[in-house]
Amino acid sequence: MIRRENEMGAIAVGNNVYTQIAGTAATNCFGVKGMAMRSVTDGLVHLLRRESMAKGVLVNINEDESISIDLHIMVDQGVNLPALANSIISEVRYVVTKQTNTEVKEVNVLIDSMVID
Repeated sequence: MIRRENEMGAIAVGNNVYTQIAGTAATNCFGVKGMAMRSVTDGLVHLLRRESMAKGVLVNINEDESISIDLHIMVDQGVNLPALANSIISEVRYVVTKQTNTEVKEVNVLIDSMVID
């Protein structure tokens, strides 16, 4: 949880808020099928429903009160993976910073699976 104070009071933003914002921003990018999670029992990658997308996002708070975000995603077949990753990184960094006024030190995109239609 990151806590900020000023003359008007204080605000604390928890990891779940950063997780939800980052997951939503990532899934809104063209070519992203959704957030992904690898099952411990069978080793398969599962597409997460919107209400459980937080399982595909890991947020770490750094010592300098910036955050680092890991995104596990599924992508559509045929997308340019480097371009998609750059788009996601840019979008997530922008949206999280804009909505929370927190510096995003890094965004790591981990492509766990590709959906073939």
